[in-house]
Amino acid sequence: MTDQRQLITEMGGKARTAFSRMAGASDAQKASALLAAARHLRDEQDAILAANRQDMENAQKRGLSDALLDRLMIDANRLEAIAAAVEQVARLPDPVGQIIDRTDRPNGLAMARVRVPLGVIGIIYESRPNVTADAAALALRSGNSVILRGGSEAIATNQAIYKAMIGGVEQAGLPTDAMQLVQTTDREAVGAMLKASGLIDIIIPRGGKSLVKRVQDEARVPVLAHLDGICHTYIGKDADPDKAIAIAVNAKMRRTGVCGAMETLLIDQDYPAPGPLLRALIDAGCEVRGDDMIMELDPRTVSAEPEDWDTEYLAPIVAARMVQGLDEALAHIAEHSSNHTDVIVTEDTTMADEFIRRADSAIVMHNASSQFADGGEFGLGAEIGISTGRLHARGPVALEGLTTYKWIVRGTGQVRP
Repeated sequence: MTDQRQLITEMGGKARTAFSRMAGASDAQKASALLAAARHLRDEQDAILAANRQDMENAQKRGLSDALLDRLMIDANRLEAIAAAVEQVARLPDPVGQIIDRTDRPNGLAMARVRVPLGVIGIIYESRPNVTADAAALALRSGNSVILRGGSEAIATNQAIYKAMIGGVEQAGLPTDAMQLVQTTDREAVGAMLKASGLIDIIIPRGGKSLVKRVQDEARVPVLAHLDGICHTYIGKDADPDKAIAIAVNAKMRRTGVCGAMETLLIDQDYPAPGPLLRALIDAGCEVRGDDMIMELDPRTVSAEPEDWDTEYLAPIVAARMVQGLDEALAHIAEHSSNHTDVIVTEDTTMADEFIRRADSAIVMHNASSQFADGGEFGLGAEIGISTGRLHARGPVALEGLTTYKWIVRGTGQVRP
């Protein structure tokens, strides 16, 4: 057994032992642990920011992209947002023990489906050190154990955040092995986690396409993930021009490096104001790669290549195309969407309803920016990721998505004839 396999085996065993206690932890204990963790994050601000400066300096030397640097960077405001998100998770209703449904059978048996934790969750992620806090908070609040494996570019920041978080767990009297951070940057540790069947119950990757693809290809345990965030915004012929500009610019330019950023803009050929819309994007610093009709509208646009329709830029670049009606827009989305988030902008509610029914994405929006594709904006507290799969959980995965259920049957002595 390699050193990394041995490491993950030991961590998994400790996590499973801790899970047996976490599954019975009270609502008050779990909430108390996270509130204490949030206080520790604030108290350790200087150490966390110093660690992040070290990671940022190393990442810049390694030539990481601007999008990855933005995800890696933590300042005082972002750290406060991380702590506040942990507090928000602490104040959410505990999903464990919730009755999903119940029925009384004719033979007198009372049957109920009740939410229970998933078990031991492995989180493999890149760049974003806030995931260390978000994932740990959501896992613990839902009664699970978690093994965190962050990217090498954020190792110092992750260690500092983890140290603060574990202080809250200790203070509340919960098992510290319920939250573990893989301290090595050896990539073999990832492979060991992916093959830890029987120790880890589910893997959730957060990161770029290559990481997610590796996880999906190699995992021997269930995976909850999305591969790309190729999000579309369709401007219908009856869209309000002011809304169209505000939504499209925000969807692309608010933060270009998030998975909910718009990557393709579809404009109906009968929409009356495409020029101002493109001008607003370009003036905001966005490169527009368009088809022939788009390029006729503004000389600053450039020609789109076939691969542009399937590219997650995570940068101030958008692919733009004119389409003839809702059917053509939906056909383009069906061919090129990653089933993450797709948007229609229109004042025609009948058209909006049809788009919502037919767009096969985890999140479908009407007259709103795709940048709202975030668990916090959905009122779920922090999110552990976006799932585009069809099984178990879809869309922003938060507390409920980290539970499964068991059947509880209560009788009065019944035997089956």
